[in-house]
Amino acid sequence: MFRQLSSRDTKELDSRLKYILENRGICLIVGEPGSGKSIGLRRLTNNMNGSLYKPCYLQLTTLTIKDFYQAIAMLLCEISKYRKVQLFNQIQNSIQNLYYEQRITPVIIIDEIHMASISILDDLRLLFNFKMDSANPFVLILSGQPQIRNKLALNTCYPLRQRITMRYSMQGLSLEETADYCTSRMKITGCADDIFTPAALEAIHTISGKLCKILFIKMCQF
Repeated sequence: MFRQLSSRDTKELDSRLKYILENRGICLIVGEPGSGKSIGLRRLTNNMNGSLYKPCYLQLTTLTIKDFYQAIAMLLCEISKYRKVQLFNQIQNSIQNLYYEQRITPVIIIDEIHMASISILDDLRLLFNFKMDSANPFVLILSGQPQIRNKLALNTCYPLRQRITMRYSMQGLSLEETADYCTSRMKITGCADDIFTPAALEAIHTISGKLCKILFIKMCQF
């Protein structure tokens, strides 16, 4: 079994997610494929105290607005209504009931948010508007690839962009972490010699940055 490696990036992500969990609001996590976003989110949900938080993970963002609402309602353990306005009220009432009545904070995680339509992004701002934005009885984590920045830069997404209280951009492995990764993999195979020169390791980091990220994520899954 491989030892799970923690990089500077993953430690910072864990710290940011812990902060938003404790303070509530809307969080945006951005990173290239394989940079560790989903691993961090999975680690967050696995370590949540079930008596304090209710995780709701949604990855299907290529939906109609109504289907999107129904998916969130089902994640909140509601029997989804038919009409959009009913779904809207159902979701808001469910979130408020969890937080104010049951003392449980709903944590809605929407992965692959860069694939969501502008209409869904616009409705997110309305759906998570409580008491005219004066209350946050929820945690909303949006996670996706860098393309989401272009969508959020549009004027129609300005209200949602302004409500994001915390942002974090994944940077991937550093040169030192890439070298440690390569060295540790060689030791696992039984090779105790230093196969890679410093120049070779720097070339691996520079040219194959994305590949190193993917290998890192694969290694963490064992």
